[in-house]
Amino acid sequence: MEKNILKIGIIGLGVVGTGVVKTLFGFDNIEIKKIAVRNINKKRGVDFKNLTTDPFEIANDPEIDVVVEVAGGIDPCLEVFKTAIKNKKHIVTANKELLAKHGDEIFSLANENNVTVLYEAAVAGGIPIIGPIKTTLRGNSFNKVMGILNGTTNYILTKMEEDGLSYEECLKQAQALGYAEADPTNDVEGFDTMFKIAILANIVFRKKIDYTKIYREGISKITSTDIRFADELGYKIKLLGLAQKTNEGSLDIRVHPVLVSASSTISKINNATNTVLLEGYPVGSVMFTGPGAGEAPTASSVVGDILAIASEISYTDTILPSSRVRNYENAVQEDILSTKNSYYIAINAQNAIGVIGAIGSICAKNNINLQSIIQKGIKEDNTAFIVVITESAFEADIQNTIKELKAKNINVTSLIRVI
Repeated sequence: MEKNILKIGIIGLGVVGTGVVKTLFGFDNIEIKKIAVRNINKKRGVDFKNLTTDPFEIANDPEIDVVVEVAGGIDPCLEVFKTAIKNKKHIVTANKELLAKHGDEIFSLANENNVTVLYEAAVAGGIPIIGPIKTTLRGNSFNKVMGILNGTTNYILTKMEEDGLSYEECLKQAQALGYAEADPTNDVEGFDTMFKIAILANIVFRKKIDYTKIYREGISKITSTDIRFADELGYKIKLLGLAQKTNEGSLDIRVHPVLVSASSTISKINNATNTVLLEGYPVGSVMFTGPGAGEAPTASSVVGDILAIASEISYTDTILPSSRVRNYENAVQEDILSTKNSYYIAINAQNAIGVIGAIGSICAKNNINLQSIIQKGIKEDNTAFIVVITESAFEADIQNTIKELKAKNINVTSLIRVI
């Protein structure tokens, strides 16, 4: 019996693309017909001859069954996807930014043309999470999805904790090791995590997510002092993506650093490792942990999606119907000011009589109860470093408190939410 060969075209031959090609060499039912790259003459870790600089050659090639995109970005990927889908080609992608910004358009067009779009690699690298949510865990009603979704930031925070170094020093280490780009903004300012939590919230809650309404804050303002005092108080600092249902049925979706209990499982996820936590009924709480980025882990998810299509394409006209994203209604997304959290507040103020009393009075005026307030020593300039941990309070009240403290020349150096 003649073996069915799935013909694919790949867009992108960087780190992930190279890993995909290396992995696919082990499967005789997959033929890589063409690869689109920016620079044909660039030296690469694999030897492949049929290269092009025009990705639309792949989208329009009648022999190609699946377009595999691992280049990233919006332009030209969006138009390439739309062209490929109209030409009845299936899509496998790792492009979280494209899906977070234009997923609704892409999935709607795919449904119209009876093709599937698979994107396991877009959220957590080598961790299988999208497939399980859509299949094994489909019977659950979820109330929360939360995770460490960016290996670069987790590596930096881990090294700040372990080595006592500054953010800037640890960022340089991450760049030297290839964990961080020359321009690290996408990672360290939380954009990458924002795109990923938008995708996860879409499939977990079956709602259209507006990524522009997601509160986003990165790690670039975290100091070694914050790391040290968090540790003394029994916490670790992590950058989390969080999406959870409110009591009113809206969705609270945000990305920011948090203090998590040092005894929690998530606090022990270190270096470039990622993790995703799901809470729902009837499963309760489940956690998926593993390598979140890199050549081999991401290639694992991309190739898994390719093989899922290969296993069905010759046997059915509707490939992987459970993977399809339907036209969900728009989510009602909570404003960060309406959320409730506990807070770590680091304060630098003059070492003078009445300062701690003033802090307590301003907090009380804004309906904020203090769990603890500790003075952590006096500097040579006669300023005191004060750490406050609050009980649960509205973000709006906290922000008003910060303004009033600053008006009293009480300088807030850090504000980090506590989970």
